Amino acid sequence: MATYITKMLALLLSLLLISAAAKPRARRPCRELVYYFHDIVFNGHNYNNATSAIVGSPQWGNKTAMAVPYNFGDVVVFDDPITLDNNLHSPPVGRARGMYLYDQKSIYGAWLGFSFQFNSTQHVGTLTFAGADPLMNKTRDISVIGGTGDFFMARGIATLLTDAFEGEVYFRLQVDIKLYECW
Repeated sequence: MATYITKMLALLLSLLLISAAAKPRARRPCRELVYYFHDIVFNGHNYNNATSAIVGSPQWGNKTAMAVPYNFGDVVVFDDPITLDNNLHSPPVGRARGMYLYDQKSIYGAWLGFSFQFNSTQHVGTLTFAGADPLMNKTRDISVIGGTGDFFMARGIATLLTDAFEGEVYFRLQVDIKLYECW
């Protein structure tokens, strides 16, 4: 009986040591994509070109200029073109639709919730994103929380990079998407 228990303990110890020594394998994305989206904020004078608008602002703010300080309290909805390169006039491959709200009083920061909606020869479907956007960081990661169509139930990470910024009227984001769950 003692020999049996000794053998079982040795086996358990061996399995424990093997599993502890095994290195976790790095996951590789099943799909990688890069897109740009272009946001032109309505400022009271650019109605025909605007792709986003302030729909909520703090009591001291207004809906044609960002609130001071740090845009805190502004809520912006957008319907922006998505392109394969950083040229605003390139043919769009879809639309980025959603909202961002400025949620920090002491530094520029926002929370994003939006979808990329594709209806092109390359892709049909959506990818949905959500997360905090600390705007002062060069790159920021947000979650890819789902998708439809060609991106059914996709999940992963999107790294955002502010590729261009022209005051409070225009910005362009490079979105580097790495999907780790693909169906």
